[in-house]
Amino acid sequence: MAKNFSNVEYPAPPPAHTKNESLQVLDLFKLNGKVASITGSSSGIGYALAEAFAQVGADVAIWYNSHDATGKAEALAKKYGVKVKAYKANVSSSDAVKQTIEQQIKDFGHLDIVVANAGIPWTKGAYIDQDDDKHFDQVVDVDLKGVGYVAKHAGRHFRERFEKEGKKGALVFTASMSGHIVNVPQFQATYNAAKAGVRHFAKSLAVEFAPFARVNSVSPGYINTEISDFVPQETQNKWWSLVPLGRGGETAELVGAYLFLASDAGSYATGTDIIVDGGYTLP
Repeated sequence: MAKNFSNVEYPAPPPAHTKNESLQVLDLFKLNGKVASITGSSSGIGYALAEAFAQVGADVAIWYNSHDATGKAEALAKKYGVKVKAYKANVSSSDAVKQTIEQQIKDFGHLDIVVANAGIPWTKGAYIDQDDDKHFDQVVDVDLKGVGYVAKHAGRHFRERFEKEGKKGALVFTASMSGHIVNVPQFQATYNAAKAGVRHFAKSLAVEFAPFARVNSVSPGYINTEISDFVPQETQNKWWSLVPLGRGGETAELVGAYLFLASDAGSYATGTDIIVDGGYTLP
């Protein structure tokens, strides 16, 4: 059946840079005057994104749950001369997400970019039939439902802002290479399923939100952050043996994918998933 989007109203003018042949390519990646909200950004990938976006001019809203990021927010603001504030919220609560986004809009005026990055790993290392439901629920609540809540409430803001000002938003999800393949040697079926859901959710919302926001995802591989500290070195060595580049990635090697999708450089990208995994998913 052919696709038909004739009932969807799109903005008439193209992005300004498509009409300006003299614009420098680096300008497309700048975020001056934009506001980025990043969940799970007190450490790891999220904090690396917060710093990267601040470096290229964005004001940043940092989300944290158990580790207070107020000091980190103040340090980023001082270092890069932008506005940075920290917000405590549990993304597995729709009410908490709604209240946090509404507060950020009050504090910053609007949001241009929202990155749904918060996530937790499957730490049990056991067959799913030998575990209770608690950890299963936690992983699904944070990794999948949390992304859904962020998309819901950020999408509402993007829609309203487009209707009032004609400006579109950018929504980026942190999926995972685990949403593409089954990892070995560890067992993590629940995490894999949640991340596969995140990836397909982004593709589905790219169509649903097309008139007022772009929606994309990034699928990181094994990135060297605190989230993997619980994994035995023997298991990590097995991972590296299966990665063509032979090592884990650094957050600095990942942030460029998010910046592309969040900035004007990616203005024609929606429904895209960028895999950054050292080649793990290739064989």
